[in-house]
Amino acid sequence: VKVAAPQAGEVRIKTVAVALCHTDAYTLEGSDPEGLFPCILGHEAAGIVESVGPGVTEFKVGDHVIPCYQAYCGKCQFCLRPGINLCTSVRAFTGKGVMKADGKPRYTYEGKPIYHFMGTSSFSEYSVLHAESLAKIRQDAPLDKVCLLGCGISTGWGAVWNNAKVERGARAVVFGMGAVGLSVVEGLVKAGASQIIAVDLLPKKLELAKKWGATHTIDPRELPEGTNVTQRIVEMTEFGADYTFECTGNTVVMRSALEASARGWGKSVVLGVAAAGQEIATRPFQLVTGRTWMGTAFGGWKSKPQVPMLVDQYMAGNLKIDEYVTHNLKFTEINKAFELLHEGECLRAVLTF
Repeated sequence: VKVAAPQAGEVRIKTVAVALCHTDAYTLEGSDPEGLFPCILGHEAAGIVESVGPGVTEFKVGDHVIPCYQAYCGKCQFCLRPGINLCTSVRAFTGKGVMKADGKPRYTYEGKPIYHFMGTSSFSEYSVLHAESLAKIRQDAPLDKVCLLGCGISTGWGAVWNNAKVERGARAVVFGMGAVGLSVVEGLVKAGASQIIAVDLLPKKLELAKKWGATHTIDPRELPEGTNVTQRIVEMTEFGADYTFECTGNTVVMRSALEASARGWGKSVVLGVAAAGQEIATRPFQLVTGRTWMGTAFGGWKSKPQVPMLVDQYMAGNLKIDEYVTHNLKFTEINKAFELLHEGECLRAVLTF
């Protein structure tokens, strides 16, 4: 694969470390709603600036950066609104797998174009990104750890702190104990939640949830006949949870999460990415009676200004990252990493070049 030089407003980086996320797997199997083929996948990475295109003054060669699929220009309505991170500056182009400068990708193979993915395409030793899609970070942060801040665990923390705004003493339920779900648990612990119920089908994942701070666990398969997850949660919380978080991407679970939240004030947050064409449904009465159903993209973080803050918090020992990395592999072992992900044998596998 040939990687062209950056054009106006673009930066070429050398990827040092990249982690696998389920969204990469979704796209690989054709389930992701935005996947264009052929493309270079990958979006949880960290690297070093190799060159910059004309007009780029924010970055210089040697800067350490984290690619961000949620861009930030600081000028559009979505960037200017507090708590909103759906920047429009390059969105129309990243969704098509091309660059804004000329509407073409920067990757080719045997003379044929290869599309970008999520504006990042981090499964490549070199990648070209819009300057809006990079966050500059401190030089002493380990790139094979902070690469995880490009997506999953940042999303979990932000869902709790930025989107749901969980208060001390709250009762919460988390569906799905992968890296995202565990980061939600971590966020809930730091927010002071009094009851944290973890739901998963794998006993080993529920054990991890306890280590992360969950106070209760539920394996739906072990419930008494005639009792479903929603009923069990209502029993445990009296009226339903104050907050529920869906981290599986399963639309049936999304409905269960909503209906397990308390009528009158319950809030349910969707973090999981569903396959293309999937729809969610519930009885309108669930919303009429005061529940709030919402989603989050990248946990509401404004990438360019706030990702460096998360790096600082990690470096200060206030946030976990190392514990989420269960496998360290060479990039040439990427197929093994996907197998581990599919088998549920890892939280995050980090690949280095």
